[in-house]
Amino acid sequence: MSNQIALHEGLFTWPSSKPQLLGSRCTQCAEAAFPAQPDCRSCGSRDTTIVELGDHGILWTWTIQTFMPKQPYHSDETPETFRPYGVGYVEMPGGVRVEARLQANSPDQLEIGMLMKLDIIPFRTDENGDQKMTFSFSSAGKA
Repeated sequence: MSNQIALHEGLFTWPSSKPQLLGSRCTQCAEAAFPAQPDCRSCGSRDTTIVELGDHGILWTWTIQTFMPKQPYHSDETPETFRPYGVGYVEMPGGVRVEARLQANSPDQLEIGMLMKLDIIPFRTDENGDQKMTFSFSSAGKA
């Protein structure tokens, strides 16, 4: 049986029954960032802390990725199994916009302003047989 391991540490809480994206917040000016940053991009302070950004947001903008990304992209997809997918920016509570893969892959399924929920999904299997998990968003209905 394989383990499910976060693709990169510090992106989201994992394992968790209610995963949350992780970011940073400046203790001087309250600016939030994703992914977490050691320095504040707004005021330059080096006083940031890791915070949970949430598990839902609003779709700010989107497009459909119709071709397989080039290297160094590395997933379990092959040119034969590739399916187009949505890519968008999801605005999280507190105003941070997160670029993410979307579960929807058709323009009929996506609308700016729609409510989105965080999903943790398999991305690839590593050399040990463990599943590397990543985050994406799917529709949670109308905002």
